[in-house]
Amino acid sequence: MNKHRIAALRFAAGLALLAGLAAAPPARAQMDPTGTVSSKPLKTKPVWLKAEVIHVDRHSIMVREVDHPMMVHTFSFGTKMAEEMEKIQNAGGYQRGDKVRIQHEPGKEVALAIKGHPAGVEVE
Repeated sequence: MNKHRIAALRFAAGLALLAGLAAAPPARAQMDPTGTVSSKPLKTKPVWLKAEVIHVDRHSIMVREVDHPMMVHTFSFGTKMAEEMEKIQNAGGYQRGDKVRIQHEPGKEVALAIKGHPAGVEVE
């Protein structure tokens, strides 16, 4: 075969390959109309954190992890927990140093439940 003929065949094959790629529809992930990729959110189970109270007010509780004392977290209260915390605060509330367990979802700073006896509240 002639070297010009080989070069022409290679060129034609290259053009055919490019034409095939250009005509193929683009691969797409599941997309919503705005163009962003959508996926189902993973359901996470709430976890319990053992902690020591640093500060408490009507809107939040600041605690230090028992297992890692340098880790400090500030949790706001979920709607159900806010009502319960208001009652506890009215009765004297949690004080600095009280040991508590806080239920929350990983990666979120909202307390779903708090267990532990507040030092300022009398036991009936």
